[in-house]
Amino acid sequence: MPVVNRIAEFAEDMKTWRRHLHQIPELEFDLPKTSAYVADRLREIGVDELHEGIATSGMVAIINGAEAGPTIGLRADMDALPIEEETGVEYASTHPGKMHACGHDGHTTMLLGAAKYLAETRNFAGRVALVFQPAEEEGGGAGVMVQEGIMDRFDIREIYGIHNMPGGSIGSFATNPGPMMAAVDTFTINIQGQGGHGAMPHETRDPVMAACGMATAIQTIVSRNHYALDELVVSVTQIHTGTVNNVIPDTAYINGTVRTFDPAVQRMVISRMEEIVKGQAIAYGVEAELDYDISYPATINHAENSAKAAEVAREIAGADRVDDNTPAGMGAEDFAYFLQARPGAYLFMGQGESAGLHHPKYDFNDEAAPMGASFFARLVERLQPTGANTATGEH
Repeated sequence: MPVVNRIAEFAEDMKTWRRHLHQIPELEFDLPKTSAYVADRLREIGVDELHEGIATSGMVAIINGAEAGPTIGLRADMDALPIEEETGVEYASTHPGKMHACGHDGHTTMLLGAAKYLAETRNFAGRVALVFQPAEEEGGGAGVMVQEGIMDRFDIREIYGIHNMPGGSIGSFATNPGPMMAAVDTFTINIQGQGGHGAMPHETRDPVMAACGMATAIQTIVSRNHYALDELVVSVTQIHTGTVNNVIPDTAYINGTVRTFDPAVQRMVISRMEEIVKGQAIAYGVEAELDYDISYPATINHAENSAKAAEVAREIAGADRVDDNTPAGMGAEDFAYFLQARPGAYLFMGQGESAGLHHPKYDFNDEAAPMGASFFARLVERLQPTGANTATGEH
């Protein structure tokens, strides 16, 4: 049963919703058109409660089941990216410099589709909390929603989310019982030297050479300071300095990213980077300041919840199209904050061949949306069935 029959019946509605959302991409917490459109659809669907203005533009909708029981959370992210769209589709972004290049329009549509089905059928116990989140790409909207108390306010016991996966066959699923995505940190190094004539370097304190030395030394953190089988990425992604060929500049700027799973590895990176920046600054006779920003934590599934989600995915997609032990990736996802607050699981769902995520030619595949909606709907019905002692979690 790849798609719930009733959800298949309103697949065209889902396509209309998704393509409208695709035309009005908005960034971070500033989602007035997106959140208004989602709220209008939720009212049409007939949710029992709609709580708006959470984390500025996020919302939580509640659907009550047929009998008493716990509350399960389902999450979709709504924000877009600051990218100029190059898809050429008729429903392309109408907001210059912004586009849904990561499929959050599809994620939102899948959750709306599940909401429509669950509000019609209510073949489950307890409640569903539909979490529509802003600022996944930048700003950590999930963390803000947790800080604003949604888990306690709505008594969410467990929570689940899906991200589309370009290249995976349509409707296939991948998850695992532990780390799914890495913690992401950002580092910036500002170097202050003393510039001068390029023909007289002995009269300068050269920030260019200092920047090169620091960038090279930083790479030894991975190659020489950590155990090779512990996942770690340290990437210098920007070096900015200088203006013309015969002038040694006063300043240089270095920027990059760090990806880890283990907090101990993260602490080691911070310590070594501080030592390297300080030591290289002394060596080159410059001043340097390290700004290390700890951002999203690692996305780590709870084993029991991952197993339950994989079982439902097999019901939807077939056993041969569900990988329940997929390798972790070094990308990052702020769903991590929800998983720190409550048990749950995060899954990837295939959407067929397409441009990659964050690419200007990327577009969510509308054929995948009913599969995602069916997964969410069946997850609720299987985890919170009627006629069971769901109040104590015994199914």
